[in-house]
Amino acid sequence: MKILVCIKAVPEPEHAICNGNVFPEVSVDDHTELRMNRFDEFAVEEAVLIKESFPGTIVNVITMGPENAVKTIKRAIGMGADKGIHILSDYHTACDAVAASSCIAQVAQGKNHDLILCGIMSEDMMQFSVGPMLAQRLSLPWATSVIQTDIDPNHQKIRVERELEGGIKAIVEIDLPALLTIQSGINEPRYPSLSNLLRANKSRITTITADTLNQPELTCQTMGYSYPEKKRDGLIIEGTPQEKAETLLRILREKSLI
Repeated sequence: MKILVCIKAVPEPEHAICNGNVFPEVSVDDHTELRMNRFDEFAVEEAVLIKESFPGTIVNVITMGPENAVKTIKRAIGMGADKGIHILSDYHTACDAVAASSCIAQVAQGKNHDLILCGIMSEDMMQFSVGPMLAQRLSLPWATSVIQTDIDPNHQKIRVERELEGGIKAIVEIDLPALLTIQSGINEPRYPSLSNLLRANKSRITTITADTLNQPELTCQTMGYSYPEKKRDGLIIEGTPQEKAETLLRILREKSLI
C-alpha cells in the first residue's frame, strides 16, 4: 500500500503572541517557532500503524508552509513515515483551504496513493475543509471524523467508523483509493524514536515552491485576531475549607441561587 499523510505546521502560541498582539499582526515567518498540528499527529500514527500491519506499505507525508515547516516532516519521519514533500509557501497561503488543497492535489495527482489521511482540522484555522476539498479535487471517496479503520487490501476496501454528533457513530465501507480525516483519540501518537530522527535528518525531503504550481486566487483573508472580551471578573475565595464553604453559601443566597 501507499499512504499519503497531510500535515500542517502551526505556530507555538507563546511565539505567535507578543506584547498583547496576536498574529497576523505579529508576522509568522521563518523565525516563528512552528510545530506539527496536534490533530495531524493522530493521522501520522494511524498511517504508521497500518504500515506495521501490512509489510511493504510506504508512508509519505506532505506539508505546505514556510521554510521552518520542514521540521514537521522530520518529526513525522521520526514517528515512522518514509519520505516527505514540502510545498514552500508563506504561512498565510498555507492557511487558505482552497490554495492548500489545490497545491497538495497537484502534487499528489498521479502518484497512485491507496489512502490519503488528514487530521480532522488544524489548530489555528479549525475549518475542517482541506481534507474534503482535496478529496473532491482528486475525485476520491472520503469520510470525516474517523475513529477506527479496518483495511481489506485484497479487495481494495476500507471499513471505517465515524463519529457523528450526539454520540452517534456510523460504519461505512469505502472503495480504495480513498481519503479520510482522522479524529483525535483514535490512537496514541508515539514519540519519535532517536534512530528515526537521525534518519530524518539524513532523509532527502522533496521541496516544491508553491509559485511553480497553479495556485487559485486566495478566498480566505484573515482580518485579525483578538483576545476574548472580558465581560466579568472571577472571584477567588480565600480561607479555610469551612470559611470558603460559608462564603460560597452566602454568595449563592445573595444571588438567590439557593
